[in-house]
Amino acid sequence: MLERDFVNSQDFILSLKMEWTQSLYPQIREKFLALDKVKRDKMNVDDVDELIGDETDYKFFAFCERHLQKLKYSGAYGLHSFHKERRNSLVDNFTGDEPEKTEDFELPEYYQEVDVHQQPGGVWSDPVGGFIYERGARTTTPLLGSNHKDLHYRFAETLFEPNDRKKWVGTIVDLGCGFGKSTRPIAEFAPNSKIIAIDLAEPCLKLGMAEAQKHQTINIKFKQADARRTGCEDKTIDLATSTMLLHEMPKSAIIEMLKETFRILKPGGRAVHLDFWLMRDSFDRFIFEGHSWRNNEPFMRPLFEMDIPKLLSDIGFVDIEIGPFQEAEQIDPTECPFWRFPWTRISMYKPN
Repeated sequence: MLERDFVNSQDFILSLKMEWTQSLYPQIREKFLALDKVKRDKMNVDDVDELIGDETDYKFFAFCERHLQKLKYSGAYGLHSFHKERRNSLVDNFTGDEPEKTEDFELPEYYQEVDVHQQPGGVWSDPVGGFIYERGARTTTPLLGSNHKDLHYRFAETLFEPNDRKKWVGTIVDLGCGFGKSTRPIAEFAPNSKIIAIDLAEPCLKLGMAEAQKHQTINIKFKQADARRTGCEDKTIDLATSTMLLHEMPKSAIIEMLKETFRILKPGGRAVHLDFWLMRDSFDRFIFEGHSWRNNEPFMRPLFEMDIPKLLSDIGFVDIEIGPFQEAEQIDPTECPFWRFPWTRISMYKPN
């Protein structure tokens, strides 16, 4: 297919998604907001389902969410076909180096069982999977538009005190790094540090290596490993991070990963995760439990049900802070009238 046809098609899908975000979502939320606040505060997900679940507007909203994503990846001018047609030229962008791999590494079964985000074959099964994922990620948060990268820079910025940026020295592990969308900003804020970027998907790691080389970022080592078994030595990490990893793991894997993080952190070390957990009300919880199914993200719903503060405390973490994350300057996490992910920043320390 011609690149211009692909770009025009993806832009059209994005324009439809913007309409879905800014028109359909407020329209279905309106019926919930029309209720007395005292009543709204007492409602649970089942109550919201009873309120709007059979409404035509909600069914259309849910249909659009599922099928716009399907068009984006698998339509006639979708990401999957476009990148597969260009497989050889895209793979030529790789550095030729192989990412380091932990001993006895295996892809978890849960990771292979679902085409997460509706990406055919997932991000792991095809050499161009990382390119497909990277292009798809640009329109995951439509409100951000061309400023999608701001989210990752804003998160990286929160990891360091203003006076420490550019001067902070230590060892960082970025868990579930993907193609390095957050890893590179972290490297920019801590250029004198050693960064270990871990992911399950070799295609994403190879793309991350190519991007790091292109930007002359020399302090990142990409490694194929399971976040539950990093291969790092005990008490060797100053800072552990992840971006949108927790909701891609089953509950048992999340617990294993957090325990692994505790093991590898130095006393006084810190872990910070950016994910989806805090929600304003039962309406948003209803919407994102539905999103879990519609977008092939089966572990999102179980994450919502977890008592994260208690889990972290039971593992041994202290100074736990969980709060909404503002993904862009113009977006208010508590008052935004449009559809947005429930971005949540989860921070903790290992005791000295």
